[in-house]
Amino acid sequence: MLEVQNLQYQIGQHAILNDISVQFQPGLCHLIVGPNGSGKSTFIKIVSAEIEAYQGKVLYEGKDAKKITKQNLSQYRAVLSQHTELSFPMRVDEVVLLGRNPHFEISPSKKDNQIVQDALELLSLQNLAGRNYQTLSGGEKQRVQYARVLTQIWETPQEGLRYLFLDEPLNNLDVYYQQQFLSIAQSFKNDATILIGVVHDINIAIRYAQQLYCFLNGKIVAQGVPETIVQPALLKQVFDIDTSIVNHPQTGKPIIIF
Repeated sequence: MLEVQNLQYQIGQHAILNDISVQFQPGLCHLIVGPNGSGKSTFIKIVSAEIEAYQGKVLYEGKDAKKITKQNLSQYRAVLSQHTELSFPMRVDEVVLLGRNPHFEISPSKKDNQIVQDALELLSLQNLAGRNYQTLSGGEKQRVQYARVLTQIWETPQEGLRYLFLDEPLNNLDVYYQQQFLSIAQSFKNDATILIGVVHDINIAIRYAQQLYCFLNGKIVAQGVPETIVQPALLKQVFDIDTSIVNHPQTGKPIIIF
């Protein structure tokens, strides 16, 4: 379990997150939505241990995240950020191999190289393996970075949990690859995996989330099963929009009509 206790974070006098307490159980797809500036990405950066200057606690299976070494954490926690750039040329397969760095000291093993090949195949990137990463489109780069992140936590740990954090991963992707990204994330989700993501599109979030969290002004104003919490009044409160809601004829999940 990943537990957040009384989390507060501010820059200067401006409060970004305000007294958030929440628990994330393994085996579920936890997705976060909310308007720009509501604290979603900052929350992901804190719970993934990218930001440490906060008040409160973030506990990985009871262990304070601030007391876990970066090297140790990197073996079972992976983060896909909104923007990841390289300032020098590398082949696509070399970029993906970077995800395996926490698992070897000098050179990758046969297993590490096989995991890279498996990740390239999973993301349909085999034909780009030898390409210069810098020559790729924005969407192709995002898929390569996703493959890199997945190789980092490719194997289910023998003990404990693995953690996958996705911070608005669907940027620069067309509809097909948006669906692919979240379907693959779902395939990684099991009883040994905690999956937490920020998604901009509320309908996509509803479709894939088992637990949905609505952020507003640095607080979680609603959380739970999408079918239960997604109502016009909540959407008005969070996004200041008037909507209608219908149910998907096959899944029964709500679909928001703007």
